[in-house]
Amino acid sequence: MADEGQSRRGGLWLGLTAYLLWGFLPLYFKFLDRVSPVEIVAHRIFWSVVVLALAVSALRRWPAIRAALTCGQVLTTLVVTSLLIAANWLVYVYSIVSNQLLEGSLGYYLNPLANVLLGVVFLKERLTRLQIIACLLAAAGVAMLAAGAGSGLWISFSLAISFSLYGFLRKIVSVDALEGLWIETAILAPVALGWILFVQHRGTGGLGAYGLATDALLILAGGITAIPLLLFTAAARRLPYSTLGFLQYVAPSLQFLLAVLAFGEPLTRAHAACFAAIWVALAIFSVEGLRLGRARAAAAA
Repeated sequence: MADEGQSRRGGLWLGLTAYLLWGFLPLYFKFLDRVSPVEIVAHRIFWSVVVLALAVSALRRWPAIRAALTCGQVLTTLVVTSLLIAANWLVYVYSIVSNQLLEGSLGYYLNPLANVLLGVVFLKERLTRLQIIACLLAAAGVAMLAAGAGSGLWISFSLAISFSLYGFLRKIVSVDALEGLWIETAILAPVALGWILFVQHRGTGGLGAYGLATDALLILAGGITAIPLLLFTAAARRLPYSTLGFLQYVAPSLQFLLAVLAFGEPLTRAHAACFAAIWVALAIFSVEGLRLGRARAAAAA
């Protein structure tokens, strides 16, 4: 029991650090706004493979990777998760460079509620009355945004759906964080490298076009990408899925503040109404989750 508690505490710190890094990540990509989102994601993938390969070699984890690659079910799942995370990265970077980070932060606010939907559909979890009210309130907030200023809602829904599915599948697949992430990026690496070479040959690539600072940021995107994802996937295997969802409030809150205060994105009435509804919904869901947790603990005692 003590080992389980220690594992959960470690998972909590891992998850919190990952979400803090993700919260400030838009500042990094703002410096790359002259490079196309597709090329930025290609660099994220390619240099992540390099960084992760060094980590795998240092920790002598290649045998575990070979074992994962020989398991058809694990490999199939990681192919799916690699496509999900690539789509998530592309939409996320696009939201930043196109000055739609508010929609991006909304997507990550919706993610815990998407986790709830996955639990109901795939794990047959039952919702309490208050949890149902919270979900309906969040849906009403999204409807208000769609009616008032919903042109970027596709960004929000794409981010919420892709990342909740990614987290769900990575939680249930039998592979550790480092090995799984290396396999995911390795699956995508040939396409990523092909795109980098293509745009460089065409003369529209970012490398060498905007100075050494841009070149360094593109190359360092591997480490910037790999570190929080490793922390997240490690946390996902140590924490209950609901706890992991609650931690995610950290990142979109920071992104929301950056969008409004640092990047000067307009906060419309529709945005304000939507975010207010979702914040109340998340508060209700969090309080109800704590109540249920205490009830289960009391029953177990």
